[in-house]
Amino acid sequence: MDLYSLFSALLLGIVEGLTEFLPISSTGHLILAGDLLGFNDERGKLFEIVIQSGAILAVVWEYRRRFADVLHGLPHDPVARRFVANLAIAFLPLAVLGLLFGKLIKATLFAPVPVAIAFIVGAFIILWAEKREHTITIHTVDDIGPWDALKLGLAQACALIPGTSRSGATIIGGLFFGLSRKAATEFSFFLAVPTLGAATVYQLYKERHLLAWDDLGMWVIGFVSAFVSAFLCVRWLLRYISSHDFTFFAWYRIVFGIVVLATWQLGLVNWTAH
Repeated sequence: MDLYSLFSALLLGIVEGLTEFLPISSTGHLILAGDLLGFNDERGKLFEIVIQSGAILAVVWEYRRRFADVLHGLPHDPVARRFVANLAIAFLPLAVLGLLFGKLIKATLFAPVPVAIAFIVGAFIILWAEKREHTITIHTVDDIGPWDALKLGLAQACALIPGTSRSGATIIGGLFFGLSRKAATEFSFFLAVPTLGAATVYQLYKERHLLAWDDLGMWVIGFVSAFVSAFLCVRWLLRYISSHDFTFFAWYRIVFGIVVLATWQLGLVNWTAH
């Protein structure tokens, strides 16, 4: 394993961890970083799938007590059963729509203009969500009901459009549906576990022919760096939203949408390859 591949694995792991749970689209950032590093072949795409598990583990570790309580309480605790049922309900829309339309979306929307538009339109939706009067009816994750979970799942399904951001769609959808910022953000964290977990297992099975022991060192570095950066990002975001809104991320998305168009026009990034 050459040093450049290990260095690329480190950087991409950090990018994955820092962007997975922020409303700025980890996919868009990984495409940009992967192309600029020359790490955008089939092996690189498989690597991006592997390091998602590091980000998932960061959420599981941060909320390890909550997950342990849920597992312990499933046989007798209605709150634990409702929590699991809500995650299952919210997971279904993206899973079903992804299986039905995933190939079509990749064939038609993974291009620079649609990705840039998704970034910029998403930014204006965030600005709109923050400017409107926000009436909170759901203060904690435990207050979420099945109908709320379904609406959040439909919001997350918007992330099938490249550049939308899975966490962003879920969080901002939550604001529209009356969730507090903390409840919407935490639910997006929890929902990432089955969503990213299922996607990782599915893609690893599909691309198993690309798995090689020679890449183990690269996977370990990417996994660990994704775990550490995601863990720090989750903790930072929870502190950030206690005194800030998401307006900053909206302006960041507009800038990044311009970056997508600029890198495409200058031939720096081959967005259509993804």
